[in-house]
Amino acid sequence: MQQKSILVTAPSGAGKTTLVKRLLSEFDFLEFSVSATTREARENEVDGVDYHFISEEVFRAKIEKNEFLEWEEVYGGSFYGTLKSEIDRIHAQNKVPVFDIDIMGAMSIKKKLCNHVLSIFIAPPNMEVLEERLRNRHTETEEKIKTRLDKAHSELKFENFFDKKVVNDDVDRAYLEFKHLITNYLGL
Repeated sequence: MQQKSILVTAPSGAGKTTLVKRLLSEFDFLEFSVSATTREARENEVDGVDYHFISEEVFRAKIEKNEFLEWEEVYGGSFYGTLKSEIDRIHAQNKVPVFDIDIMGAMSIKKKLCNHVLSIFIAPPNMEVLEERLRNRHTETEEKIKTRLDKAHSELKFENFFDKKVVNDDVDRAYLEFKHLITNYLGL
């Protein structure tokens, strides 16, 4: 089972993190792959749990040392990436890594891990619901919300690149579908 990985991606606000957290609370053999980022932590985020919050200087040094499985500059100036050491940490525990990352990073991981990863695209039911979810977070400026919505329009075009798609119109229904896809993939 440790050779397999789960990759979850979505436009910002589609609900991927909600689904992933619920999955992780149910299955102890799954382990969240903590991404690195240069953005500031939100009020409820914890370093080393939600993200590894590092400076741009440190991030760039890690790029130079080839320490990332993948990395992207997202939203102009904020870097996100998956550290190889994070995957090594999870595999050393004989657990299955679960990646919760943006579209471009997900495409990169899917290409690198090929048949060893199940990739799932979480889609919002429509753009109006996505905008409402982003606004209800109360964590972003109006400018950042607009940027995320503009990006979501283009990201939705990539949904067919991934193995499966789950429309998050109702979180309980979406979770059951999401969980079923993963348990089938892992042979449970």
